[in-house]
Amino acid sequence: MLRRFALVSLLSIAAVLGWSAESRPLNIEADSAELDGKTGERILRGHAQASDGVTLITADEIRENSAAETITFAGRVVFTRAEIRLLADKLTVQRRAQTFTAERVRFGVHPYYAEGETASGTFQEITVTRAVVTYGEPGPWQPTFKADKVIYSPGQRLRTENAQAGIGHAQPLPFPKFSQNLKEPLVSFASLNGGYRSSLGAFAEAGLHLPTAANLRLGGDLGLYSSRGVMFGPSGSYGRTAGEPSDTRGYFRTGYINDHGDKKSDVLGRPVPENRGYVEWQHEQKLTDQLSLTAQLNWWKDSEILRDFRPRAFFPVQTPDTFVESAYAGSNFLVSLFARFQPNSFNRVQERLPELRLDLLPTAIGNGLIERFNASAVFLRETQVADRVLSARLTTTNPAVPVVGVPSLNWEYSPAALRYLSSGPEYRSTRFDAYYSLERPFAYQDWFAFTPVAGARVTRYTQQHETQVVAIPLSSRRVVLVDAPLADRPAYTRALGEIGFDTALRTSATWDYKNPLWKIDGLRHLLTPKLSYRYIPEAAKGANRILPIDRRTFATYLQPLGLGNQRNIDDLSATNTLRVGFDNTLQTRDPVYGSRDLLSLNVANDFRFKRNPTATGPERRVSETHAEFAFAPANWVAVDVYQSFAPQSLTLREFNSGITLRDGDAWSFRFSNNFLRHQIQDYQLDGRVRINETYEALTRLHYDARRRRFNEQAYGLAQNLGNTWLVSYIVSLYSGPRRESHFGLNIQIEARGF
Repeated sequence: MLRRFALVSLLSIAAVLGWSAESRPLNIEADSAELDGKTGERILRGHAQASDGVTLITADEIRENSAAETITFAGRVVFTRAEIRLLADKLTVQRRAQTFTAERVRFGVHPYYAEGETASGTFQEITVTRAVVTYGEPGPWQPTFKADKVIYSPGQRLRTENAQAGIGHAQPLPFPKFSQNLKEPLVSFASLNGGYRSSLGAFAEAGLHLPTAANLRLGGDLGLYSSRGVMFGPSGSYGRTAGEPSDTRGYFRTGYINDHGDKKSDVLGRPVPENRGYVEWQHEQKLTDQLSLTAQLNWWKDSEILRDFRPRAFFPVQTPDTFVESAYAGSNFLVSLFARFQPNSFNRVQERLPELRLDLLPTAIGNGLIERFNASAVFLRETQVADRVLSARLTTTNPAVPVVGVPSLNWEYSPAALRYLSSGPEYRSTRFDAYYSLERPFAYQDWFAFTPVAGARVTRYTQQHETQVVAIPLSSRRVVLVDAPLADRPAYTRALGEIGFDTALRTSATWDYKNPLWKIDGLRHLLTPKLSYRYIPEAAKGANRILPIDRRTFATYLQPLGLGNQRNIDDLSATNTLRVGFDNTLQTRDPVYGSRDLLSLNVANDFRFKRNPTATGPERRVSETHAEFAFAPANWVAVDVYQSFAPQSLTLREFNSGITLRDGDAWSFRFSNNFLRHQIQDYQLDGRVRINETYEALTRLHYDARRRRFNEQAYGLAQNLGNTWLVSYIVSLYSGPRRESHFGLNIQIEARGF
């Protein structure tokens, strides 16, 4: 915000120099003109103005000194150039030296307004003293910035001395020294939040980042909770502009609290500790044109720290992830080094320590053949944590026994202690994997394509260890935790092959239909039937000799068919499957994008000639039918649907849908639902209605049909303060067993428009 205020305001001064340096002929006019015999200046008065056809300057008096090559404008000076307008009591331009001085300047470019006591400089550097800059028309709620001195190098750098920023006439935030590269965007961060939640009590939260050095903004977050305590921690962001030798950006955020409230239990049933904290860091860097680096760290002292204090950050991604990856992009290949870590003790992570991978992009090798290749080497580790440390369940009269290596826990020595001290097994494995395939597309004109595929995958497993943490008694009052080997599996090599094909039939039809109301200019229907087949007969071999670290996870969508696209490398199953799909798209012409999708309907089904066992029995011969539907005939309505159902009985398994209606910025509503048989059946309504230019009503309703209750009800009002700040007042009501409060009142202030 600081940079934008100063930059836009000083453009007015720079424009004066631009005018003085240009070679356009200068035309000076006035009602009267006279010559000052002492100074040799030509004095013009009465509607005095100077213009070069682009810039116009008017003043009560203009003094032109040809010998000194200066022009002085005095008395109600008005400078106009395009949308820029500047007012001053006096403006002097040194045309040869290309310097200027100005007194009592007032200038602006919408939506900025600024005042300065003096301004001076050259085309390369401008200095304004005692400057006050306001966003929008001056008012009590407008952001303001003032500084003893602002030094501006057009398009290069901005420096200030003794600067302060604030709201209205109050500028409490100091900027003793500030320097900013103007090629780099300055993302000012400021937030203020407050209200009441029954789990936290009355609370107030604030965050602020201040520019401290080039490309670096540092600050912190502070939260005050009447029922929990004080949370605080440093935070910041950094970045460097694209086009410089390196392109870097990232941010970090931390928090610590000594929580004296009702902390309840974590996801493992363990008591949440009193000292709680988190560290979050994200980093992106482009080292060269081909080499990039990405890193992310999420350390949580307990599984509920973000859910309790930062629910907006928790609910979109509820499982923290920590990794670092460097990737090199060659002409037709990618090389990456990837590592995933587990800094937390409450969730399972397939750690990669690290993984080196090579991916060859599909490459033509002659005679119409296309090859594909990838290879990787990785050290894997996974620790089961679901049953670790359940001290609350140990009840016995025996004396407490301290556990070696876990000094913060006191266990009671009993057979139950040995049982509960045992954690789940820890898997470790070293794996080398390579996949190679050949494809040969056959196409007939532009409507038929048939591509046979043959591939092979070789995977080598070494150093497969399975251990379990157990407690061994050393005496009647002391135990020790050790890693007990369960089963070391010998090295094993698995070789798999696949054959199959992909085919598509493309058809289309057009109609010269027009509808101005819906902005339809002709219709085109695209229909693409697809067939894909894969035969991998021995994919499940060696299952009892492989530790299943990269295994299958729960998913309701159709999974990739090809052997080279499988991510669950350690948990494969035999495949003999034909996938049938139909893609439908209805389009119309669009003057901007060429075409616009009005409707799309995609349907797919798997036919399994080989049925694999599952937890509920063998797979069905015919999988669920999966359908995706999207309908957007105009910019004020959009419908999206996903469903899957069993074709044998027409039993609906999953149905997710949403419909959005909007009228510009006047109002909008979205109704959506999520249904998964025997697990989820809920409905959600999000809406907003603009009452007037200042106020807007908001609502959010979340209804659980299986429990017959509203899990969440939120009603609010948003207030626009001077087109600069958006203040939200929201009351929330929650039902059902949950960590979150049953009642909440939230007041949040967000910057708007800058």
